[in-house]
Amino acid sequence: MTRQFRLFFTALAFFTRIPCTRWAGQSEDDLNHAVRYFPLVGILVGGIAAATYLLASRVFPQDVAVIASMVATLLLTGAFHEDGLSDTVDGLGGGWTKEQALTIMKDSRIGNYGAAALVMALMTKFTVLAHLASWQLPAVMVAGHALSRFAAVLVIRFQTYVRENGKAKPLAQQITGMELLLAALFGLAPLAWLGVEGVWAVLPVMVVWLWFAGKLHRRLGGYTGDCLGAMQQLCELTFYFAVLACSST
Repeated sequence: MTRQFRLFFTALAFFTRIPCTRWAGQSEDDLNHAVRYFPLVGILVGGIAAATYLLASRVFPQDVAVIASMVATLLLTGAFHEDGLSDTVDGLGGGWTKEQALTIMKDSRIGNYGAAALVMALMTKFTVLAHLASWQLPAVMVAGHALSRFAAVLVIRFQTYVRENGKAKPLAQQITGMELLLAALFGLAPLAWLGVEGVWAVLPVMVVWLWFAGKLHRRLGGYTGDCLGAMQQLCELTFYFAVLACSST
């Protein structure tokens, strides 16, 4: 049990700015096995977003409360996944070859493609969430963050890490069936709060996952840490779109 707590805090320290490194593991092996808890970290991040929204909505209109929840997640994660999205779009948009794309993605500067993707992602997230029913939002936020991080776990499971070194390289090791099952449990369980709408909303997410995973395989031959952030962002946004579509029918 002590090891499981260490692995959870390892995942928490990797994906958030929460000061918990004293309880986290420091080895590459710990980071590799912490993959099972990535969706659980998503539940925590989504829970904080939901709590921020509920508190803010007691004072402000829904759109302002949604912005407050988004700011909370950006501060909590250090815009970790958003940075991955912008770097990945820069690389895939500006690089003609695998080597060019990887070089661009490693550059800390943001380019036109990445800036446009980041702005559109944040605007889209705000607009879609602001149009959802207020009673839905807390559950949708938790489910979206958990499911999208499970989508990133699936990339690790089924694709190959393409850099010789990098912060995410320890994640490139083989994920066992039990670890994948545990990640699936944390990633899919929050959908139960949404009932049938949550189940239907998974289908578009699956389509986007297959499309983007195929693009990564064709263009890069696998994934990088930035690609995991991009997949998380794309699947989170798709989930929100899908819930809104199901709610409108």
